[in-house]
Amino acid sequence: MPGLMSLLHYKREYLNFDIKAGLSVAAVSLPVSIAYAELTGVGAIAGLYSTILPLIVYALFGSSKQLIVGPDTATCAVVAAVVFPLAANDPVLRWQLVVLLTIMIGIWCLIAGKLHLGALADLLSQPILIGLLNGISITIMVDQLAKTLGFQYDYSYLIERIVYFPLKISQIHILTALVSFFTLVILVALKKFKPRYPAPLFAVIIMTFFSWLFNFEQYNVRIIGSVTSDFIPAESWLDFDKGLMRNLVVPSLNIAVICFVSMMITVRSFASKNNYETNADVEFKALGMANIVAGLSQGFVVSGTSSRTAVNDANGGKTQLVSIIAAVLIGFVVLFFLSPLQYIPTCVLGVILIYSSLSLINFQTIIRFFKFDRDAFYLSLTTLISVLVIGIIPGMALAVLLGLFLFLRRVFRPNDQLLGVDDGGRIHSIGSDVKPLSNTMIYRFNSPLTYFNIAYFKRRIINYIDDSADPINYVIVDAIPCFTYKDVSVLTGIDELVNSLKVRNVVLILAGRRKTLKNWFKQMNLKLDSDYIEFAYDLYFAVRLVQSKEHMDSKEDEEVIN
Repeated sequence: MPGLMSLLHYKREYLNFDIKAGLSVAAVSLPVSIAYAELTGVGAIAGLYSTILPLIVYALFGSSKQLIVGPDTATCAVVAAVVFPLAANDPVLRWQLVVLLTIMIGIWCLIAGKLHLGALADLLSQPILIGLLNGISITIMVDQLAKTLGFQYDYSYLIERIVYFPLKISQIHILTALVSFFTLVILVALKKFKPRYPAPLFAVIIMTFFSWLFNFEQYNVRIIGSVTSDFIPAESWLDFDKGLMRNLVVPSLNIAVICFVSMMITVRSFASKNNYETNADVEFKALGMANIVAGLSQGFVVSGTSSRTAVNDANGGKTQLVSIIAAVLIGFVVLFFLSPLQYIPTCVLGVILIYSSLSLINFQTIIRFFKFDRDAFYLSLTTLISVLVIGIIPGMALAVLLGLFLFLRRVFRPNDQLLGVDDGGRIHSIGSDVKPLSNTMIYRFNSPLTYFNIAYFKRRIINYIDDSADPINYVIVDAIPCFTYKDVSVLTGIDELVNSLKVRNVVLILAGRRKTLKNWFKQMNLKLDSDYIEFAYDLYFAVRLVQSKEHMDSKEDEEVIN
């Protein structure tokens, strides 16, 4: 419990900063948690439950001093995509499925942390994550547009909703649209003139006050309605179809990865900015604990939230005490101030979700990928289009699959290069100032050698030799990047390569990992022809070795002539 250890050694001078940050985080968390509950399809109270105990648990178990956990846009959208088709418009069943899904996500995270799988933070590459967040943001904005304008969609898929939107213009409820417009004005104005103020909280308070004053409901402007602190009825669990849990296993695993990856990006960013260390495996466990507690307290999925963490950092938050203060304040609202929440117009929450989603839109990065890395561009664009066309869950799965295929392609067929020596004796890629050695080829294969690329490795070397205009007597291979672990197929392939080079009267020199490579061949009991393979300490040693052999050969030739 690194967070607890930090609190036990708390520095008193941090208290004022943490109290200010805690108040600000609570102010931002209250309205957006209710909005995310609407997005997830459960009652507003579930959103508040998701921001109390999880905050406290993460503060005790997490390694980040500043991360604020809670519901976030991307994960709530994915949860809704999983649960809505299974719930069949049954609100109690939907809440049950959300709770079970949250607990399962927590269990996956605990298992991953126990197995030290913190490296999964790198599974969703930056291009995939950028495409995914853009796709989810657009999906949420289109989905919430109906709520902000007071009509309902006839279709569940995004493309159909966009195509048939012009037909819905005549169904727009004018008063609902006006309430949404004034909410947006408040958000934009506060963002511009008072950027440190919790704009969503002010927007909710102002529009809720007008909703109560003018009774918006009588004008058909939809409001949240009665908000109680009830839990899921106990008797409903007796009738719950246990078979539905099977449909949650794979999605819960996918969401756990998304939660962890997005959380670690935030954790690492703020840890780097404020110069402290975090532990990915500890973060995995802390995320698991927070989600299990969220589920048991009838809430829904939580992750690291970049916006609320930024609020914490901007207000000078120093320690995990910020999370505890925010949780206590939200708990106070749940205990004593639930009644006013019933007057919140749902279109206001829709505007807040759209406004939050706009911050995730990042087309500039995708365009930058096009300039610097075409593979990253196509992967990011494919992820974006997949999420928009076939949905969040299948789009995400397709994107991860494509990312793995791209990685395998790079490992199967990595780039390679021929090296030479410049005038100062330094080894570089061959260019205008770097020339190849006479009668010698220096080769670098930029990937670990394994059973599925050893044949390609051999073929590339043979092709370079056969296509060379000058005779090649020696091939120096940089062994550091390609011989990373012992593979039977690789060692056997090197033996075959030596035989192929022997026919061409070419000597193979493996430069680097000299002792390790010799031990591997010895353990495999491979009898290599010592006249056609040698082991050097590094590339520079190999070059000197070749030059000395060339010098000796030239002296022998002179003696023969004399």
